[in-house]
Amino acid sequence: MNSILMRENALFTRNSYPSAGKWQIPIVERQFIDLNDVALISYSDIRSNDNEINKKKGVHFFIDDYRFEGIYRNPERSLSRLSQYRFLLTPDYSTYSDMNYWRQLESVAHSRWVGAYWQDEGQRVVPTISWSTPESYEFCFDGVEKHSIVAIGMIGCKRSKREFLSGYTEMLNRIEPSSIICFGAPFKEMQGNLLVVDYRESRKVVR
Repeated sequence: MNSILMRENALFTRNSYPSAGKWQIPIVERQFIDLNDVALISYSDIRSNDNEINKKKGVHFFIDDYRFEGIYRNPERSLSRLSQYRFLLTPDYSTYSDMNYWRQLESVAHSRWVGAYWQDEGQRVVPTISWSTPESYEFCFDGVEKHSIVAIGMIGCKRSKREFLSGYTEMLNRIEPSSIICFGAPFKEMQGNLLVVDYRESRKVVR
């Protein structure tokens, strides 16, 4: 493929969607989603032509990155399987504090781009929010409209409670989320409209 055709390829330029912030991170638009009896299923547990019980769940990506790396590179391949579920959390690409910031920025941008792509394909999407150190606040909340429903994961946060709560408070101030899907047990200090999902229950898949 020559350079002109490459630059006209939306999957090469990744600039098809409105963006925000210094880094032009794609925007995941605010959507209404009925969160009564909210339940989640792991991306690693989804199947083609899944049953009606599982289809009523949202899909989460609080699993190892390698299990869903292909979603950003080839998003169309998984779309048909994902589209049968109630809603989709954006991929939780890692933003570990020992990663260089360009890698953390890349993780956030990839997650938002996938969310914008899914919305463009008619899916209901909840942005997953993650952060590391205060320096990551420059980009990790970008691309999410105020008063959106958001999702956060608690796995591994117990070891760095102070840093987590600092970022959580910053998220509340910047996004003012209408609801927060919390995957795992929250800290008692966490404020907001929390909808807690037990990660053990999410692995009890009906087949």
